[in-house]
Amino acid sequence: MTIWIFESNLMWSSRFLNSVKGFGHEGIVTAKVPDGDADAAIVNLSDPNVAGIVAQLSAKGIYTVAHAGHKEKELLELGREIKVDRVATNSEITNKLESILAGAKAQKS
Repeated sequence: MTIWIFESNLMWSSRFLNSVKGFGHEGIVTAKVPDGDADAAIVNLSDPNVAGIVAQLSAKGIYTVAHAGHKEKELLELGREIKVDRVATNSEITNKLESILAGAKAQKS
């Protein structure tokens, strides 16, 4: 699978990139929605452009996972409002990333 990673935090971007590659997928860290296609995307709900990014991903039919801290209730709610496919807390996405990304495979089937 190809996973686009929209993450400005260097700690998170390298963590996601290493994890995605470790699961045998191709990970691409980017700030803008690239041309082409991906199987899934990971976005940080604290990104000021998150709604626009998610709209572009949705238009392309890309399974989108959005994350924020468990105490960041407003951001987690924002993820639901902008209709990402999966909202996850930071601890969930850290500990369950492989199973969360499996949702993208299920959607493509």
